[in-house]
Amino acid sequence: MSNTRLTNYSLSNLPKDLSAGVVVFLVALPLCLGIAVASGVDPFAGLLAGIIGGLVVGAISGSHTSVSGPAAGLVAIVIAQIQALGSFETFLLAVFIAGILQLGLGVIRAGNLSSFFPTSVIKGLLAAIGVILILKQIPHLFGHDTDPEGEMSFSQPDKENTFSEIAATLTDEISLGATVIGLSSVALLVVWDKARFMKKVPLPAPLFIVLLGVGLQLFFRELGGKWFIADSHLVAVPVAESASDFFQSFKFPRFNELANPQVYIAAVTVAIVASLETLLNLEAVDKIDQEKRSSPANRELIAQGAGNMIAGLVGGLPVTSVIVRSSVNVNMGAKTKLSALFHGALLLVFVMFFANYLNMIPLASLAAILMVTGIKLASPKLVKQMWDEGRYQFIPFIVTLVAIVFTDLLIGILIGLATALVFILTSNVRRPIRQIVETHLDGDILHVELANQVSFLNKAALDKLFNDLQPGQNVLIDASTTDYIDPDILSLIRDFRDEIGPSRGVGVSLRGFRKKYKLHDDIQFADFTSRELQDRINPEQVLDILIEGNKRFQSGRRLLRDLTRQVNATAAGQNPLAVVLSCIDSRVPAELVFDLGIGDIFSTRVAGNIAGTKSLGSMEYAVKVAGVKLVMVLGHSRCGAVTSSVNLIQQGQDVETATGCQHLPSIVSEIEPSVANADLASFARMSEEDQEHFVDDIARENVVRTVHEIIRRSRVIREALEEGQVMVVGGLYDVKSGAIEILHKESTQPSASMAAVER
Repeated sequence: MSNTRLTNYSLSNLPKDLSAGVVVFLVALPLCLGIAVASGVDPFAGLLAGIIGGLVVGAISGSHTSVSGPAAGLVAIVIAQIQALGSFETFLLAVFIAGILQLGLGVIRAGNLSSFFPTSVIKGLLAAIGVILILKQIPHLFGHDTDPEGEMSFSQPDKENTFSEIAATLTDEISLGATVIGLSSVALLVVWDKARFMKKVPLPAPLFIVLLGVGLQLFFRELGGKWFIADSHLVAVPVAESASDFFQSFKFPRFNELANPQVYIAAVTVAIVASLETLLNLEAVDKIDQEKRSSPANRELIAQGAGNMIAGLVGGLPVTSVIVRSSVNVNMGAKTKLSALFHGALLLVFVMFFANYLNMIPLASLAAILMVTGIKLASPKLVKQMWDEGRYQFIPFIVTLVAIVFTDLLIGILIGLATALVFILTSNVRRPIRQIVETHLDGDILHVELANQVSFLNKAALDKLFNDLQPGQNVLIDASTTDYIDPDILSLIRDFRDEIGPSRGVGVSLRGFRKKYKLHDDIQFADFTSRELQDRINPEQVLDILIEGNKRFQSGRRLLRDLTRQVNATAAGQNPLAVVLSCIDSRVPAELVFDLGIGDIFSTRVAGNIAGTKSLGSMEYAVKVAGVKLVMVLGHSRCGAVTSSVNLIQQGQDVETATGCQHLPSIVSEIEPSVANADLASFARMSEEDQEHFVDDIARENVVRTVHEIIRRSRVIREALEEGQVMVVGGLYDVKSGAIEILHKESTQPSASMAAVER
């Protein structure tokens, strides 16, 4: 199925989409009415916005899960701008122009800014909406409906606030019938997913709750008395006597106010705030989408722009993507945007023809649905997750949450974004770049990896880094993964490379800068083996280089090498530091496990890392002609050659007969002396783990024996060893950990250390 269209729609998704659309319709209905009432306009304007959000925005949007409609976050702006413009009709003109501006923002791809919204703020928004839903629905659960449904601000139009409204609920007279409906609905929704028999009910849980609520309120009306549920506790949709009556409720913009500058101020305000809220909500709903799909932000701005243009033309409130409706949509398992379209169609049909039936729905039933949605959004699991991610994530998260709850959606988001920005700036000042001390062939290099975006905010930290460098140090400034570098930063780097660094005795190398910056690759240290380096280094230092390389390999911090440069540099000749005799095992490539580059070592590989005539000849050439300083015999754990040799010898089988390999006996015969002192009789009775340890011990013995055999059988290597020109070392590579254990060293030089790589 297409990511953004309903072409080739899979009918298997239809039940989920339709049931989700029904529930979103039921939730959207009181929200549309409540937001209109809170905004001080005709409730019909809120319903129109909901219909347009479902049918127009839903049709154009590329999101599978986002649902649009009138937004609580715009209530304060709507009130202020209507007062400033003098009439709702003039405000509609501003909404129409705001839609045009949003279309333009989508065309110029301003939606890409959503990528810069911090995850901590987005999750704070989700949790805050959850908390607000819980707090705001408590009064409605008990039939205390003085605050309009959908009003999300802390300070309410009735001069109460979120907490004083709850307190008033406990002290004022409440509706007994509404309380029974509200509390029983919450209880049913909580246990619905846990009780298996309830899952067999052929209705979505929220729809069942609404139908149950309607039935109970009709029953309570018959009972009368304290059980009676007044109209003030029910949904209140304006009733149109006919289709023509419905269309007569439309209001139209005053185009004669086009010359009024205040109209454009209002339009820009609505466009910016609606776009910001839409992009944040889009990111938020993508976070909770069970299928983890990504919504196209630029297309969403175009869809919202089209929706607001139509809303402005027919008398609707401005629309945005709305997190409450979108969250319900996701929780109901919507698969595609058909659910949003269906919810819009239901709003249109029921408001036009069946408003009387909608007005039978108790607000307490809808409050229960919203409260359970809030519990899912503001889950303790989310708070713990943000806590575990550290203060740089948790503090912006909790500040966003608290700010939204105690102010309103827009102000809270701005406070959250400001808090996140402070932490981002603090992080940039402290550690704007990644610094790694790397041990290259030519010594330690401070590798400075510039970030993807390097702005003037990073200047102070980079300047401090340069000032802290000591004479004799080498620094590599790496811009390989950088997309943008501020001119101030480029000037700082040029000055340090050309003047300040050389004057302080600091070697400055550059790599990866784009051509337009006019800073070419310039490596001032040896990152490959040269003749000069080979001549001045001693065998012990070569061993240290190999050990340090293996440590980097284990930790995953391998050096970033310019292999093309190394190929070019070694094309005329080679000056390797060592020769490594290793096994042919595919898990032990010597250059990788020692983190070496092209031209650094000779690599000789033979099963069981044995020293045959041809292997000895290769090693003698490396020592005598090429001038290597180290001969390394590298065995490894779980060695197949050693394991096979142990099995064949233990069973007394003829190697060629047992394996069909004509030349394999020569390898087994080389390994056999290492098995001579082992207790082969008990090998077959050992556990698999003990057999593994047994084979590894034989592999160790085989490595040490090979070291001695090389020295005994090769006069060239023995003489070089006696003259201190070379060291012969044995090591064992652990295929589980990647660590190399130094088993044996033969050298006439004083040993600097019996360094070994930690397992």
